[in-house]
Amino acid sequence: QVQLVESGGGLVQPGGSLRLSCAASGTIFRIDGMGWYRQAPGKERDWVASITSGGSSHYGASVVGQFTISRDNAKNTVYLQMNSLKSEDTAVYYCYAEFSSVRYWGKGTLVTVSS
Repeated sequence: QVQLVESGGGLVQPGGSLRLSCAASGTIFRIDGMGWYRQAPGKERDWVASITSGGSSHYGASVVGQFTISRDNAKNTVYLQMNSLKSEDTAVYYCYAEFSSVRYWGKGTLVTVSS
């Protein structure tokens, strides 16, 4: 079994920053892709960013230049640095990790951008 636990969410003012973390644990040989999705209230879950095991990253159009994804393979952890946050970034953020052709999900962490 593989478990993913997100952390780092919370309340932040517009223009502020947050760094999300997602640590994978369990019986893991090698994690392939990792990434983040988010789901705003009343909306579908949208892809935010992804990163390969080799460090190649990709971003959704709405977060390019604003968010940065990174990972620490030794710690089986993926990060999402979020800057210049806006109210429309308010959402539950979910991380995922792909291992042996299976995508595992975290339970999500809430990010609220409000003054």
